[in-house]
Amino acid sequence: MVDTKRIWSLLEQVNDPEVPVLSVVDLGIIRDVKEAWVGGAAVQGGSQPESIPEIVLTPTYSGCPAMDAIRMNIRMVLLSNGYRDVRLTTVLAPAWTTEWMSEKGKDKLKAYGIAPPLPMQQVCHPGLFVREEAVACPHCNSYHTTLISEFGSTACKSLYRCEDCGEPFDYFKCH
Repeated sequence: MVDTKRIWSLLEQVNDPEVPVLSVVDLGIIRDVKEAWVGGAAVQGGSQPESIPEIVLTPTYSGCPAMDAIRMNIRMVLLSNGYRDVRLTTVLAPAWTTEWMSEKGKDKLKAYGIAPPLPMQQVCHPGLFVREEAVACPHCNSYHTTLISEFGSTACKSLYRCEDCGEPFDYFKCH
């Protein structure tokens, strides 16, 4: 029997390699933890089916380069805690959204110096960069900020600068 509650707890130890203050649970890419059955044969004398954990993931976007490292880190944490076999299933629909991030994760982002996604995106459409969002500086909380680049340290973030404190910062873009 798979202890899904324990596995959720173990997944809290797996950090996003691009934003190491966030666990994969904080990031919201873990969609489900459930029991899967493997093995067993329909013929007489076959092995009995075995229960293993199945982790269902949705990447922040389909080309996310961190997913291979995340999958490996999930396997390593589970292996070191006695889970020899695990099934990792990637699901692309529905697409990941910043709304799936935990509030704890958003607080961690701000403390780390990255502006967390807004509670309700102001501009989330194909013409996203036609108009800038009002993004608060994670350092001084000022909304007197300017978009510097549509792409920040990773493709899922944009780069801003605070006009009050002068600090540059990443902002999680609308997803």
